Amino acid sequence: MATVFTKIINGELPGRFVYEDDDTVAFLTIEPMTQGHTLVVPRAEIDQWQGVEPAVFGKVMSVAQLIGRAVVKAFDADRAGLIIAGLEVPHLHVHVFPARNLADFGFANVDRNPSPESLDDAQQRIQAAIAALT
Repeated sequence: MATVFTKIINGELPGRFVYEDDDTVAFLTIEPMTQGHTLVVPRAEIDQWQGVEPAVFGKVMSVAQLIGRAVVKAFDADRAGLIIAGLEVPHLHVHVFPARNLADFGFANVDRNPSPESLDDAQQRIQAAIAALT
């Protein structure tokens, strides 16, 4: 059975994409820790990061670096946070988000009901930052 991320990648469920290539996608999470919280996901359904082929993991992390630079620029953040938790969905995903302090790293503090406007704004800001960086 396809994961929720595969369904988003395939267009079966909505997603706010900020980046796509042949192997990897990046889209906003629907429960952000901070505005701009993005998930970097390989198109292939790979469950655990420690079992992924090094080349695929390298590609995911390369995209995560690009997204990290973009969220720092788009949200004037001190740095980008990065977390690989992997407990919510059995499909490798890297959380990348603007971070100003350690409290920003707390999944207990997510916004469970962000406005569509804030998500649209984050998507546009990240896409513009990626365009400026590439």
